[in-house]
Amino acid sequence: MKAEIICIGTELLLGEIIDTNAAYLARELAAMGIDLYHKSTVGDNLKRAVETIRTATERADLVIISGGLGPTLDDLTREAIAIAVGEQLVVNQEALRHLTERFERMQRPMTENNKRQAEFPESAEMVANPMGTAPGIWLRLNNSGCAIAAMPGVPRELKVMMEQEIKPRILKMMPPGEHKILLSRVLRLVGIGESAMEQLIMPLIENQSNPTIAPYAGNYEVRLRLTASEHEESAAIQLLNNLEQQVRDILGSYIYGVDDESLETVIINELLRKGQTLAVAESCTGGLISHRLTNVPGASAAFMQGAVTYDNSAKIARLGVPEQIIAEHGAVSAETATAMAMGVAKTSGCDYGLASTGIAGPGGGSSAKPVGLVYVAVYGQGRTAVNERRYASSRISNKEAFAQTALAALWQFLR
Repeated sequence: MKAEIICIGTELLLGEIIDTNAAYLARELAAMGIDLYHKSTVGDNLKRAVETIRTATERADLVIISGGLGPTLDDLTREAIAIAVGEQLVVNQEALRHLTERFERMQRPMTENNKRQAEFPESAEMVANPMGTAPGIWLRLNNSGCAIAAMPGVPRELKVMMEQEIKPRILKMMPPGEHKILLSRVLRLVGIGESAMEQLIMPLIENQSNPTIAPYAGNYEVRLRLTASEHEESAAIQLLNNLEQQVRDILGSYIYGVDDESLETVIINELLRKGQTLAVAESCTGGLISHRLTNVPGASAAFMQGAVTYDNSAKIARLGVPEQIIAEHGAVSAETATAMAMGVAKTSGCDYGLASTGIAGPGGGSSAKPVGLVYVAVYGQGRTAVNERRYASSRISNKEAFAQTALAALWQFLR
């Protein structure tokens, strides 16, 4: 079964809003074992919308449309569908009742242009919208059997309608035995690059069939997406478990989490499990490390304090970094980072101290210490570890990379 997604709205083409609907719908289709071959975005133009819908119905079994179902004149999806399938627009009485009752519940008058939302192609069914005024559209073409599902572009409305109304209709139209469970699992890694990771697991990639394995870059980390397809969920899970174990046998020392687990979540949970505490001293990251750690629920039982010691005088006064170290090695150095980590741990009474010092840019660099240079250090349990990394990006991106480097170093230290 082949599907196509069409997102309608000039605001999408102008980049005024990010299209999250297409990504959501693609994941839902994949989970049902439906192949998605095309995704299109078209502006609020009737001629182009008709052409896009007509083309989609000629090459797909299922066309899902997002957007353009509002009450204004630039909401053209209803009319575009009708023209594309060769039908007239008529008032759908069920949709009109839905609109009337919703406006009555809201105690708001229903204007004439709102009634446009009840105009449907002749053979279309109404798709209930429990979250908004615009009802959706469902119709099947007699000549090809292709189904068209149209939903509003408001993400919260689309998601509810997809789950409650559209997915059951799609499952009914699928041939017996065709529906498969498609499950994915993402392994998240730090401390290794995408190319190096791919080389290590190349035999698994070259021999993949079901499940499949796909490497890709994340936000200053790398990820592996494992995907299995089976008629039974338990069988798909077993396939994923087997492949994950093979990957861990090769890359286990780099894998910090699975699916939505963030690096900071894994760190806080590990500290909580051990009953240990952490303090952070930041210079170049300006509090970004502490921000990420405190985003984790329950972090207050493990993360005690963070100090943004941006100036050298703050490093000396707050952390007890010896002036001689800064004078001899500079504020951006392995020695200063180590002294910062030790200082914040000891002055806070925490089990571990984490520190960052670097040059985020765009100025302040030199040939010896260029923009993008960072040192991160960890101290705890009588041990220290310091890492030097170099990045080449904008100030904000460098700070994000520095924070990720620091958290990765702490995770490796805790292991």
